[in-house]
Parts: sequence; structure tokens; C-alpha cells
Amino acid sequence: MKNAMNHDSFFKRLTTHRLIASIKDPRHIEAALALRNQLSGIFLLTGHIGVVKGYVDVFKEHNLPIFLHLEKIGGLSTDNYGLEYLAKVIKPSGIISTKTNVVKTAKKMDLITIQRFFLVDSEGLDNIAKSLCQIQPDIIEVMPARIPDMIGQVKEFTSLPIITGGLLYEHSHIEECLKYGATAISSSKPELWKGVEPLPAKKQVRHIV
Repeated sequence: MKNAMNHDSFFKRLTTHRLIASIKDPRHIEAALALRNQLSGIFLLTGHIGVVKGYVDVFKEHNLPIFLHLEKIGGLSTDNYGLEYLAKVIKPSGIISTKTNVVKTAKKMDLITIQRFFLVDSEGLDNIAKSLCQIQPDIIEVMPARIPDMIGQVKEFTSLPIITGGLLYEHSHIEECLKYGATAISSSKPELWKGVEPLPAKKQVRHIV
């Protein structure tokens, strides 16, 4: 059974905060911590097996849900043993992966799972639908964010919360994605990590149930 405290904490934050800080550079950790009351969580896309637990512990100390993008963390295996080590020793809130088999295994490890999809052509929607028929993550992330009308099309065949990110350069891009139904936005640009208003209560519930 999934760690209820981690799960409930993150989903509660998604109802009040619309932005997730994607950390690609360790120098941005301090900026994310300074804005911790405006963020719903952290996506970690940097580091290696020797330092990643330290990063996770820092964010957990500040009550920020922390998710590791497993294809971006050096030296961390994504087989059963690697994911078991991740869940029991490193202890993030959850994981991000593009791989269905990794998501499936991580779900068994009581980790919140986010599956990342790239919409590069018209077949991308079909690929998302087929993947979700095999295994459902807790959340999906659709990249890039600059095709916001695709968010509405994805929502037609899944009720899962949708995060989107990539190629965002200004707040108007964020607002457009939220208008089309994104639950939250992930960005690696610290200047975009603030200033987004929460949704009215009714819309919040519709997006995260």
C-alpha cells in the first residue's frame, strides 16, 4: 500500500500550488528552498548515487515532496534491487520515469509514480493511451508544455492529474497550460517558480481526483 502520508501531502499541495521546481543544477537548490511555500514539489534531474540522498534529505527537512527522475540520476539502477534501495534508503516521495516497466516496479515499492511522455507527433497521443492501458502511474507528465491544446486531448482518455513542462520562457506560457487543464507546471527556470495563483476549489478537485 502506498505511503499515505507522502501521497496525501503531495496531492494536497497540488490543490494550492501550481508550480514544481525542476532542479537540473545544484546551484538552484537554495532558490527552490527559498520558495518552498509556493511550490507543490521538486523534480530532481541532477546528481548521482553518491550525493542524491543528501539532496533528498534537504528537501524533506523543509517538507517539500521530492521526486527523482531516474534516467537523470547517475549510478542508480532501475531494476528491482535498485528501486528497492531507492525506496528503503534514499526515500524520496516518488519517481519520474519514461519507462512503463520502471513505473510498474516503483508502484510496488510504495513510491508515488510520475510517468513522463513526449508528444513529438500525432502518434504520441496513441502511445500515451496504450501505455496507460498497461499500467497507470499516479500522475502523468506531458512534454513539451508549448502545445497546451494537447493537454485537453489527453484529458479525454484519462482522469489522472497532468503535469506539463518544457520550453517555458514566461508566465503567459504557464497560464495557457493551466487554462487547458494542466494540474501543475514543472519548470527548471527559477524566475518562473513564483507568481502563479491557485485554482478555485471546484477546479482543483476535478483535476486531482
